[in-house]
Amino acid sequence: MELEISSVDAGWWIVSHEQKLWLPKGQLPYGNAQDLGLAGSKGALIGEWQGEPVRLISENRPEGMASLRQLLDQDPALFQLAGRGIQLAEFYRSHQWCGYCGHAMHRSKTEWACLCGHCRQRYYPQIAPCIIVAIRRGDEILLAQHTRHRNGIYTVLAGFVEVGETLEQTVAREVMEESGIKVKNLRYVSSQPWPFPQSLMMAFMADYDSGEINIDPKELLDANWYRYDALPQLPPAGTVARRLIEDTVALCRAAAE
Repeated sequence: MELEISSVDAGWWIVSHEQKLWLPKGQLPYGNAQDLGLAGSKGALIGEWQGEPVRLISENRPEGMASLRQLLDQDPALFQLAGRGIQLAEFYRSHQWCGYCGHAMHRSKTEWACLCGHCRQRYYPQIAPCIIVAIRRGDEILLAQHTRHRNGIYTVLAGFVEVGETLEQTVAREVMEESGIKVKNLRYVSSQPWPFPQSLMMAFMADYDSGEINIDPKELLDANWYRYDALPQLPPAGTVARRLIEDTVALCRAAAE
């Protein structure tokens, strides 16, 4: 439930607007609301971190708004809380009006939802399921540079689940569409909330089956097989992509011994 922040409220603060996060000095703000200039704002308790409350405030700040990616190297639980805050702030911003009847919405007092007082529709934050998969061929791993990554990073393949698909079907389709190869021996590994903007990444490992690399230029700039001890620039630690790569490298190294 959203309440007015008092001058004595203290803890961790997630201040978000248009998928940006207030990170003064590059860090998530911690301390007294009065000292941080947050007293009088409207905020809601969304969790706890290191025994202190974490509150969400949906507003813009004149300085210090930045991407959540700056917290990627922080504790995963803190990154996940900040991601939850950004997604909730965006959900509330995009659900001010009912999509069915056009009347004004209000926030639920008991759950993360928006309610329409006119037609009684109830809206919840939408999560977009995605797959991400590391593909191994002997002592090599398939890595690609995506068109959305302009910093030279090579990573594993990923894509959104389409209506009516199983996760297994999504893996097969995305890998074929982006790289032109077939995979086998698919194994589930882990999952990671990925708030860019509102995804849930479900991670898999697979083995190469057949085909030659033929990239989709709309999705990939490059793709190739890389030996485990000669890898290009990789995603940062703390991402499920990096974990998949490291787990696959361990398998490649074992196969080469």
